[in-house]
Amino acid sequence: MQIRLAVALTLAIPGAAAAQGLEAATPLYEMSKGWLVKSADMITDANWSFKPTPSVRSFGELIGHVADANFMFCSIALGEKSPATQQFEKVTNRAAVVQGLKDAMAYCDKAYQIAPARLSEQVTLPFGNMKGNRLWVLMFNIAHNNEHYGNLVTYFRLKNMVPPSSQGSGM
Repeated sequence: MQIRLAVALTLAIPGAAAAQGLEAATPLYEMSKGWLVKSADMITDANWSFKPTPSVRSFGELIGHVADANFMFCSIALGEKSPATQQFEKVTNRAAVVQGLKDAMAYCDKAYQIAPARLSEQVTLPFGNMKGNRLWVLMFNIAHNNEHYGNLVTYFRLKNMVPPSSQGSGM
């Protein structure tokens, strides 16, 4: 009996730790989601194609890239085929890309509620042969969101605009 209990506890600990990790990471996802969606809404049609230099993505391409990435990361975390309807980084219609970002975030909301038992399951990203568990994928998603939000902050500052994270409400 004690052996069974010890085995059960040993198997439960990684799941419990992963669940605590997701619980700690979810507010960071919510923050990045808020900043990114507000950023997309703030960017005017006139600034949508702005690039600080020709070799980097425009405002619109960054928003599209983030939408594409969120669909990809969250579908891997969920173990599903991505529901993305197009590659948003290549779409030039502002309204379609903003909606794509909002749809991607709504899809990801489901991933940040994944069952704790699934969080430690191993997955592989479709680039760089990187492997990790489902929690790692969700944390990678947050890091990626924040990386590109940092790009957007620079773009906003170059356009003399105040980015969402500096507007006082935090989101």
